Amino acid sequence: MTSPNERKARLGYDNLAPRTPDEFVARWKASEQHANLMADIAAYDSNHSSKDRFEAFQDSIRAERIKLCLWRGWKRLVADPEFTLSSLIFNIIVLTLYTQRRVIEKHNQYALYYQSAEAISSYITELPYKITNVFTFNSILYFMANLNREAGPFFFFCLVSFLVLLAMSGIYRTMASLVRTSHRAMVPVTLVTIGVMMYAGFTVPTAYMQGWSRWVGYVNPLSYAFEAPMANELHGRQFLCAGLVPSGPGYDGLAISGRTCAVVGAVPGSNMIDGDRYIEQSFGYFNDNKCRNVGILCAYVVVFFVTYIITAEYAKPPKSEGEVLVFRRGKVPSVMDQNALADEESQYRNTTLTEKVTAVPTEEKSEKRPRPSECDKPIFHWEDICYDVKIKDQDRRILDFVDGWVQPGVITALMGASGAGKTTLLDALAARITMGVISGDTMVNGQATDRSFPNRVGYVQQQDVHLDAMTVREALEFSALLRQSAETPREAKLAYIDAVIELLDMSGFVDAVIGVPGQGLSVEQRKRLTIGFELAARPQLLVFLDEPTSGQDSQTSWAICDLIEKLVKSGQAILCTIHQPSTMLFARFDRLLLLQCGGKTVYFGDIISKNAQTMIDYLERNGALPCPPDASPAEWMLKAITLSEDGPNWYEIWRSSPEYREVKNELGLLRQQGQDKPITKAADDDVANQEFASSFWTQFVQVFVRTAKHFWRYPVYIWSKLTLTILLALHIRFTFKSDNSLQGLQNQLYAFFMCLTTVNEFSKQIMPMFIPQRALYEVRERPSRVYRWTTYFLSNIAIEMIWNTIAAVVFFFCWYYPAKFYRNTTPEGVTVRGFTVFLFIWMFFLWVSTFSQLAIAAIETADLPSIPGSLFAILCMLFCGVGVIRADLPAIWSDFMYWVSPMTYLGYHSQPHSTVLDILRQSAQAT
Repeated sequence: MTSPNERKARLGYDNLAPRTPDEFVARWKASEQHANLMADIAAYDSNHSSKDRFEAFQDSIRAERIKLCLWRGWKRLVADPEFTLSSLIFNIIVLTLYTQRRVIEKHNQYALYYQSAEAISSYITELPYKITNVFTFNSILYFMANLNREAGPFFFFCLVSFLVLLAMSGIYRTMASLVRTSHRAMVPVTLVTIGVMMYAGFTVPTAYMQGWSRWVGYVNPLSYAFEAPMANELHGRQFLCAGLVPSGPGYDGLAISGRTCAVVGAVPGSNMIDGDRYIEQSFGYFNDNKCRNVGILCAYVVVFFVTYIITAEYAKPPKSEGEVLVFRRGKVPSVMDQNALADEESQYRNTTLTEKVTAVPTEEKSEKRPRPSECDKPIFHWEDICYDVKIKDQDRRILDFVDGWVQPGVITALMGASGAGKTTLLDALAARITMGVISGDTMVNGQATDRSFPNRVGYVQQQDVHLDAMTVREALEFSALLRQSAETPREAKLAYIDAVIELLDMSGFVDAVIGVPGQGLSVEQRKRLTIGFELAARPQLLVFLDEPTSGQDSQTSWAICDLIEKLVKSGQAILCTIHQPSTMLFARFDRLLLLQCGGKTVYFGDIISKNAQTMIDYLERNGALPCPPDASPAEWMLKAITLSEDGPNWYEIWRSSPEYREVKNELGLLRQQGQDKPITKAADDDVANQEFASSFWTQFVQVFVRTAKHFWRYPVYIWSKLTLTILLALHIRFTFKSDNSLQGLQNQLYAFFMCLTTVNEFSKQIMPMFIPQRALYEVRERPSRVYRWTTYFLSNIAIEMIWNTIAAVVFFFCWYYPAKFYRNTTPEGVTVRGFTVFLFIWMFFLWVSTFSQLAIAAIETADLPSIPGSLFAILCMLFCGVGVIRADLPAIWSDFMYWVSPMTYLGYHSQPHSTVLDILRQSAQAT
């Protein structure tokens, strides 16, 4: 009744029966049964009001939900500690929260727990790691930096660090809960991160903050966190002055009363500097504010913890749009209107119910077909296939001497219990396995397969993995242009796409955007596209299908089997794994390869007789219990071959059976005829040994175009990048006042240095964008030899280079000229100096892009590579010579890290006033 392809109206009701979903709903609501149902529901609600009891129940289990979430969080922490560790470094917690969001929202929709309960549990679960991290990090930093070695100052330093860690964690968590995507979240997160760093009181002392932005220092948690440890460290301490004035020949013998120290806070006639006086005059800090600042930090921790809980609770997932087809502009099929797009059943509103879309007609299968050795088409066959892997220093056999063949026009089913090695056998035959040891022979008409074999077969995976921003036609064209023979003209490849579209009945959605599961193509349409992607490659030999009906309903499974049978009727050879099919589905296969656990063959032969009687007779003849008349042959077969101590050894039975000897004889004939039959592989050895069908340049062009479309159709990433670039440049420029003074020159130095600190934030925008394309490459396109890995990386680098070039131009004009850096050179050198600075800004953006891709290339998720990426970026910033000049760095850093840090060259040579850079650095150290 729910399928427009299958339902039929009773005779005489063609014009009376409902046809569209809306008509079915209207007919149901107008029925007597609907009225009776609503009356029964109303009567039950009035007699058994459960509202009060439900609210009481919710209140009673609120604490229990938090407890269970805490228990789960602890188990997750123990089992997967790197997931929690990734949230301890700066704002990486933002990416971590987005990784968990879908699961939490789904559980909330299932009424398992409130999202606030998970927020509380995740916050508490991370406290042990945060405490450990604070004491570990601060112990190393505190004592190696030779800070005040007393117990009180040390523990106070750790306390302040812990409070500011909690406060900033609450800020980042709140932002992640407010914004739906990580790309959008990085804009406010970056602005806040850079803002709290600039207004902490170090890069811009409090007295030099511009009046319009002074309020930022008052609301900045880091400003209080910076003042407290400074006062904690310098209170009550005296420091020997390292540089007295006047000094030099003739002055060194003067009495101290005639000389003074050049450091802020010095007293004339004294060579000692009081710590309290120094921080008071340099920063406006006082020791009496320590306890006040700790209290303010505690208040920040509580406030942002509460805001995080509130935002997490009310952060609802976007409403599901359903499987609504979205077409390219101007490509909507003329036969479909907007209502039809929302429901495929509406496409049948203009047809009568008796005009059912017919499936592939099921013809009576012939029990006589040519033997493989008598077939005039290429036959793929294999013999004695074994696969061994090493597990815990022990060899384990996954496949054990498997034989068989696949014949054009025949559907061969590969079946077995879970763990029997069905998918492994497909991977081994398709040359997709990259680990372990495979032995045996795979041949085409008696000739061994070569490196070009993967290009001559299609492999339809169980997962429907596609790039969501592409259209169906673009995906098919991508496969055809890269996987068909390079000798085939481009026009012929594109024309073949139309034949594939017609064969798979995809004309109604060929220009639709693929989308993600649940939004875009339906499950059946995605499976058709997956099959079409392989057919577009024009496989010469056969198509492998890995459980195409797994997870599908009966109607979708039947439609997919119709499609497979259609392919077979067109002359295609099919080897298909299938898991527990129904009786009707099982009857649609021609031949069966049955495996049991351990990859051992139980049966290989025909099942085309009525109700699979050939296979049933074989099993019953060799000890299986009789198959009941009403039983499903597939289910009975799997139960019959289940291993048991007192049951028959089906592997040995098969190896000693006449059916096995017949299979080996047929394989021997195929091998013997290999020298006499026409060569089915490429005649030219160079072509036969080509791993890829297309040239490097063709691959690069096609992958580049597809990547460009993917970026262009994902505007959230582009707009987030450009918005972040503009706001960040203006934020830095209007923070640092660049007047003609020593402080103004120092502000210019730190204005550029703060630009370098954005490497982490730009990286966190790039990394999530890299994940979908890499997943597609690793899961489908690399095993299928669609294109080289170098092509993949170069195309991504090139696309990022284009957008980062635009970002560099925008950043330069929003930062360089408003900051009036052009005034730091002679009038005739303004253009040259400005262009030089732009080149270094450009190089910085390109370096961030390639550095981000390097960090994430070998790691599965976007949050984990941020750990080594952030570490390297911090090392580059620390030892580039801005915060600490090279002369003051330890030898290991000054002789190595200083020179390998890209920021050393970006920070020095791109300064608009590099001629006075050394003076600025020394003055920065002094102040």
